[in-house]
Amino acid sequence: MKARFLLLLFVPGAISGAIGQNIINLTFTAVNSTAYVQPDSIKVMNRTQGGSTVLYWPDSVLSIYFVGIPESPGSTSGFQVFPNYPNPTNDQTTISLYVPDKDKVSLVVTDILGRVILQSDKVLDKGTHTFRFTPGGANFYFFTARWQGQSSSIKILESGFHSSSSSTLEYTGSEDYSPQLKAMKDIQDFVFTPGDELLYIGYADTLQSGILDAPEENQAYTFQFATNIPCPGTPTVEYEGQVYNTIQIFSQCWLKENLNVGTMIPGNQYQSDNGTIERYCYNNEPDSCAIYGGLYQWDEMMQYNTQQGVQGICPAGWHLPTDEEWKVLEGAVDSQYGIGDLEWDIGWDRGLDAGTNLKTTTGWYYNGNGTDLFGFSGLPGGRRFGYGGDFYDIGDFGFWWTSAEFNSYLAWFRFLSYDYPEVYRSDYFHGYGISVRCLRDY
Repeated sequence: MKARFLLLLFVPGAISGAIGQNIINLTFTAVNSTAYVQPDSIKVMNRTQGGSTVLYWPDSVLSIYFVGIPESPGSTSGFQVFPNYPNPTNDQTTISLYVPDKDKVSLVVTDILGRVILQSDKVLDKGTHTFRFTPGGANFYFFTARWQGQSSSIKILESGFHSSSSSTLEYTGSEDYSPQLKAMKDIQDFVFTPGDELLYIGYADTLQSGILDAPEENQAYTFQFATNIPCPGTPTVEYEGQVYNTIQIFSQCWLKENLNVGTMIPGNQYQSDNGTIERYCYNNEPDSCAIYGGLYQWDEMMQYNTQQGVQGICPAGWHLPTDEEWKVLEGAVDSQYGIGDLEWDIGWDRGLDAGTNLKTTTGWYYNGNGTDLFGFSGLPGGRRFGYGGDFYDIGDFGFWWTSAEFNSYLAWFRFLSYDYPEVYRSDYFHGYGISVRCLRDY
């Protein structure tokens, strides 16, 4: 059976005896391009409050209580249908449910209009039971199971490439298994409140892949282990008359080129909130924008919003990367310090060779070219100085904004240098003009 990683996070208000209520279910799968990958383990880090835990293949369940402590760390959970794997599905998907005690279980599959597609009753022993569901012609299903007056439902998405014209539900087996609570130390160490930013790191052989999210409800995540390829399903993006290539770097899909959108204005003018996107071109030369992309002040890039991760001047379905998302990128491309390493949280020159691996193989002065191992193609586009409006450093440095502020007039940015292999992290005055990259929404 393909691996399913299930993380159950019990949110405030969950108490012993009320299991099955106030739960966030997080499920994980993995692919390499479009082919299934079996992860070895998944590390879950709380980037808001600190703390981490690890899930191991093939199945692992983490139960964290925030109000009250369970009477016994070995106590079972209540009746529960777990999110199916894979989801979305294009052929077959596996559904698991846990039955606390032997009794009749009613199973119903309905479509989005509430019409019953399949229905059956089974007497099931205590334990975990699995079913294989084959979708038919619909794109959206509800699977609902009922036991002793309790009900639990999941949503099943069909990708549109189904091979069957009718739906089927097949019982595939059981095991005398109930979700177990982890050791009390793990429960106390991993603190979670809905809305906390979590970093998930998937490991498969020597590879790692990272996803950031702040879950407040059930979520299904798919790690991507492909890299240095066009983003599957989205090789290019056409935006404001220009075609951008895309690049998949593990679970992040980036535009391969710096953003070049808006009306060019002279460097000695400030970009303003006038309803028109404005850009600088290095030395006020349009050809520079054609090569390196536009240079933007932070407020203009953000479209006068201060919320991290907003769309800003990016295309629809894309956003301005946060400081934390840049850290994931850096960990993904460095040969020594991985995703989630403390290295990315300290100092301003960080990593071993992440900068070299992000730089283009040509275009940098003084033989400062990179290896571009992951296809990010970082160019030395220089900057527009924040006060007089002069331009500096083309060929020597490349600068990129994040959407995270350091304070009300400084924001975090990254820069690559011709003479150092690291990635530099610092803060700049909002009025500087530097490059912008966009990251596809997860």
